[in-house]
Amino acid sequence: MKISCSRTDLGSAISNVSRAVSTKASIPALEGVLIKAYGSTLNISGYNLEIGITTDIEATIKEEGEIVVSAKLFLDIVRQLPEEVVFIETDERMVTYIACGNANYQIVGMSSVEYPDLPSFEQTDGIFLNAKVLREMIRQTVYAVSENTAMPIYTGSLFEIENGIFKIIAIDGYRMAIRSENIDSDSKNAFVVPGKTQHEVLKLLIDDEETTEIIIGQRHIAFKIKNYKVISRLIEGTFIDYKSAIPKDTKTEVVINTRTIINAVERMSPINNDRMQSPVRCIFSDDEIKLSCISSIGRADDVISVPIVGESVEIGFNNKYLLDALKNADTDEIKLILNGPLMGMIVKPVKSDSYLSVVVPMRLANEN
Repeated sequence: MKISCSRTDLGSAISNVSRAVSTKASIPALEGVLIKAYGSTLNISGYNLEIGITTDIEATIKEEGEIVVSAKLFLDIVRQLPEEVVFIETDERMVTYIACGNANYQIVGMSSVEYPDLPSFEQTDGIFLNAKVLREMIRQTVYAVSENTAMPIYTGSLFEIENGIFKIIAIDGYRMAIRSENIDSDSKNAFVVPGKTQHEVLKLLIDDEETTEIIIGQRHIAFKIKNYKVISRLIEGTFIDYKSAIPKDTKTEVVINTRTIINAVERMSPINNDRMQSPVRCIFSDDEIKLSCISSIGRADDVISVPIVGESVEIGFNNKYLLDALKNADTDEIKLILNGPLMGMIVKPVKSDSYLSVVVPMRLANEN
């Protein structure tokens, strides 16, 4: 292989693709990136047997070929190169020569034969979505994906397409987040995408109006984002009937400025600690919300004046889980819907049904 290309393009490609590279792999080649040079395109791939990221950049190719090089070493070198044009050459011993300006490197590569094939699958369905919208949908829900591998199905989000509506649903047993969007599609489909995959997709999506394609197969999914392609397995299993987990009744309702309640809940945070979460006690009564938190290091209290519609209720929440729901609503005003002290509280925008979060309450101890 003998090529030249842009240092900026190469560095960006290696940096993004490297996120799918294993740091400690049983197959040494998986700690590297696969580089293929054919025609006028340099294809670069990273793969950890669960997620694969691949991209193409323009290059001047004098001799075609393939090589696997250490992802970390190669990225460290490319970032330090002094000029814009990079020259790369490999020989029959798999030694890779990198030249840029007066800087020269020699690193040992591996044969591409040792690199596992990225999954190829037959497309059974697909949708197109605005990149900005997909970015918002993932960001507003992925926080509720479970990290508990004992229940693998909840380490991903349910992607549901039906009646021209695309939904992403995440649930971890303590909270649930739902984000929906109208799309131009007649498809009816449901599948579970790993949370790790969504985080990688989120890093590649930028806040623009370009179209992203989601390619769906029986056991795999691919996201085409500009010149990148993220390929992932789907999680098999049965996802919870999330609709039945949304409280149906309303006993107490509050419309409140989002920043006001976020600030009040954040004022409880210094009293809490990561090792043992003390609940934030919320009393909805007499047109005010009284917040308090007691832990081994102290106590915090605050009061928000706001109209309360319905019954008085005293309820406790995990500080972080409540803040996640409030912050991801992305709206100036939110509606809080409660159905007693033991049922989850619904958090949703006042003027939209596109986002909904349910936060399960924590058990409250008697303060006396």
